Amino acid sequence: MDILAGRIDHTMLSMNMQRADVLRLCEEAMAYEFAAVCVPSYFTRDMADALAGSNVKACTVIGFPFGYYPHLVKKHETETALRLGAKEIDLVINQAAWFSGDRKYVLDEISAITALTRSQQARIKVIIETGYLNAQNLADLCNVCAEVGVDYVKTSTGFGKEGANVEVVREMRRILPENIAIKASGGIRDRAFALELLAAGADRIGTSSGTKMILP
Repeated sequence: MDILAGRIDHTMLSMNMQRADVLRLCEEAMAYEFAAVCVPSYFTRDMADALAGSNVKACTVIGFPFGYYPHLVKKHETETALRLGAKEIDLVINQAAWFSGDRKYVLDEISAITALTRSQQARIKVIIETGYLNAQNLADLCNVCAEVGVDYVKTSTGFGKEGANVEVVREMRRILPENIAIKASGGIRDRAFALELLAAGADRIGTSSGTKMILP
């Protein structure tokens, strides 16, 4: 198996995608032995059914892409996704709360969604949208995620002003404890960049170009 394949979250999150796209992604992910398929929560059941019996994880996004939805909305969205078969949850933090100085709200939300996800033996990746963070905010948010003990910290939604960045991933790896993995996402379209991000400390690559990155 290609060394990159098992690190890829095969992703499509476009507004006009269709069920046929989800089924195609699942087929490709199983054929290439990708880590996961990541699609909108509307398609969670279709994705989970298509991946049943395989090693590919069903992943969906919560509070996507802006993250500023009320906590109870995110909680219900997570409960629904888990009930429909999601095994990995990518949670967008509430940056509106964070930049309003409400650290406790952000910490409590991440803690609650993490506990809910873990109760169903699923993994959680927390999207901090690094393109909007200065060095201090990056460090502080990584420390919040470390305090909760999430499974992954993820760089971006792909809908913000900046996607994955090698230097940012390297800094995240320096700050985060070893037991917390990093998912790089946003604008990763070729194999060379994906490998750079892995070398910088990323453990997963979120991309819609996964099939183009695998060596024949």
